Amino acid sequence: MSTNFAPDAFDRAVIGVVGGMGPAATGQFLVELAAALPVEYDQDHPRVLVLSDTKVPDRTTCIAAGDPAPGTMVRADLLRAAQLGASVLAVPCNTVHYFIDDFVDELPVPLVHIVDATITAAMQTSPEGAWLTATAGTVNTGLYQRLAAERDYPLKVPSDEEKAAMMEIIGEVKAGRMTRAGELYRALAGRLRGERELPLMTACTELPLAFEASGLDPGIQISSLTALAHATLEAAAGTVGHWPAEQPEPAEVRPSSPA
Repeated sequence: MSTNFAPDAFDRAVIGVVGGMGPAATGQFLVELAAALPVEYDQDHPRVLVLSDTKVPDRTTCIAAGDPAPGTMVRADLLRAAQLGASVLAVPCNTVHYFIDDFVDELPVPLVHIVDATITAAMQTSPEGAWLTATAGTVNTGLYQRLAAERDYPLKVPSDEEKAAMMEIIGEVKAGRMTRAGELYRALAGRLRGERELPLMTACTELPLAFEASGLDPGIQISSLTALAHATLEAAAGTVGHWPAEQPEPAEVRPSSPA
């Protein structure tokens, strides 16, 4: 990401984040967003609205069942973030983008797509290819494989057994068992890289947390959280949003006097 932003690039920008899928991943995204912008003062960072909707049902389960509920809920959340004043939108969950793709063109402000951001980062970091580590929902719907194929990017896809291992790791992160998640991710990384020594694309936003707990070399990770944070700053620079507390209150309507 370029760090050559104009001094006033984020003066009026408002980033709308719809998260909660899961909560720890959303918190880490905010950390990544701050770390990606090397400035000295709080006031140099963009304003961020966060809607952490932890009630969105499990995306992989809903995809398998044909249940559109995650899309319905996240669409409403994104529209609310835009209504509150966001000038750019971001969702730090990969799998839910399967649903977002159905309505992204209807949103009133731009959405930074996590799949596009991560594939772009991978092409810059490791043009020879990468391993896809993600939820079964993300892998089975081909979210990453389609874009990688469009861009002629070599993406290695895990086996069914490895997908099951990834779902277990993600579950451990969601439950707060980071040590166990790290151990399991390290073992999975050994199997994948033993087959082909390529970087690991952590394309579920829980997986960067498992990667961090694994003790693996950070240089072999392509993090979807990091990629989304950088791309969101690029998209937000120079945009004009509205901070809710600064928007004028609606004028009070007084009853008319009787004639």
